[in-house]
Amino acid sequence: MTFSWGLFLGVAQVVWVVLISGFIVLERRSPTATLAWITVVAALPLVGVAVYLLVGPRHLQRKRLRLSLARDRIGRLMRDWKEARAKVLSLQGQLMRAGAQLGHLPPEEAREARLFLNGDDCYDALVTAIAGARHHVHLEYYIFNDDQSGKRIIDALIERARAGTEVRLLVDARAEGLRHAAVRAMRDAGVEVRFFNRVRPFRLWWRLVNFRTHRKIVVVDGWIGFTGGMNVTDDHSARAKGPAAWRDTHVRIVGPAVHGLQATFMQNWVFATDDDLGCTRRERFARFFPPTPAGEELDDVISLAQHDPTTAPVGAPQKVPAPPQLVAQILASGPDDDVYAIEAFYFAAITSAKERLWLTTPYFVPGEAILAAISSAAHRGVDVRLLLPHATDSHWVDAASRTFHDELLAAGAQIYLYESPMLHAKTAVIDDDLAIVGTANLDNRSFRLNFEVVAAFYGGACVGELARAFETDLAHARRQVQREAKSPFLQRLVASAARLLAPQL
Repeated sequence: MTFSWGLFLGVAQVVWVVLISGFIVLERRSPTATLAWITVVAALPLVGVAVYLLVGPRHLQRKRLRLSLARDRIGRLMRDWKEARAKVLSLQGQLMRAGAQLGHLPPEEAREARLFLNGDDCYDALVTAIAGARHHVHLEYYIFNDDQSGKRIIDALIERARAGTEVRLLVDARAEGLRHAAVRAMRDAGVEVRFFNRVRPFRLWWRLVNFRTHRKIVVVDGWIGFTGGMNVTDDHSARAKGPAAWRDTHVRIVGPAVHGLQATFMQNWVFATDDDLGCTRRERFARFFPPTPAGEELDDVISLAQHDPTTAPVGAPQKVPAPPQLVAQILASGPDDDVYAIEAFYFAAITSAKERLWLTTPYFVPGEAILAAISSAAHRGVDVRLLLPHATDSHWVDAASRTFHDELLAAGAQIYLYESPMLHAKTAVIDDDLAIVGTANLDNRSFRLNFEVVAAFYGGACVGELARAFETDLAHARRQVQREAKSPFLQRLVASAARLLAPQL
């Protein structure tokens, strides 16, 4: 019998593909993703395996290990604080409890929540807050440019660092707009500048695209915090860009609710630097997580949370906290966690809507669960309105987004397309009970591939203010009437092809 190299190689390839497929199946990813990877490996046995090892879940597992260690270190330091605050507020409502379970951060009182609907007002408030810092300033940004807007903030950070304030800036490694001269100037002044998930030694495209920190966080003295959609860039500034400045939403929070932003920043800081900021010392921890601006001792808060009036002596004074006027909760998520906290919270919030569901997002490429939840709300008679940009900075996202419109329109949802300039806000208003402002878009990239953060406000004036801002934005938008199915064939073909890339968009 003649030996056949062709037959041998064919059998070897089949065995190889079966073995690799077994490993892929054991990853327990979604059926679609699993079948896609198996197809790639079968079509390109060697190249496919190399790509899988580089960009597949095993690469992410290595990232997850270090990130989970960072989260655990911060979590151990915060255990007493989290238990104390949860008891003080006594979690009320299913969404609040879900948020605490999903995001591992308790809701807290917000003494103030101020919305910013343009970059100039936000940057003015940010510079003012930094100028008043006494102990520390923490910043984490996806984009931080040293343009006209960024230079103002850089100057404020340098001034505080020279005055002895601890200043830390964590910027995503894709920060092409932050030049070496600006970094050197900050570091010379004492500002600790670090880069998140830096790519070394080669700038591989997949590492530049995935596993980025898309968060925008500023914490001043553990008591004033900022988050929302605005990066530090002239794109958001009418002073620099005029009428072309992007429309965005940011929020300043004052009070204990800022602790959630602080904890979120510190987790990524520990990951990027392996520095826990000395929080193992109680006095250092209390400076980063102050119960009050006066620096009330943490012991007072913990003893208050553990106080049981049924065991107190008769006639003993009882220190009972007044109910907070506004409760806010910070939810953070990233690819390091098997539970996608922000996506799960959005799903729970959407399905809880009874009267209105008003969503604003620049990038709308939802997964099946979120799409079904929004459609279901519309079918139930909820006033569902989506405010989306007429065009984004990504033609592929625009094309893919359009393929989801028909289903929502058929369910009774209203879709509005915001005319120029670019709409970049990520917000939600649900009934009169919940407002969400954050960094997460309604797409797979935000929910599963990047590190995001949102602030959820339970009741209070913030809900009404965000609803009024939404209605104002509708005046600059046109309602979509025509279905995608009636569009030209070539346009529908391109959109359908773009939708295949939805998990990466």
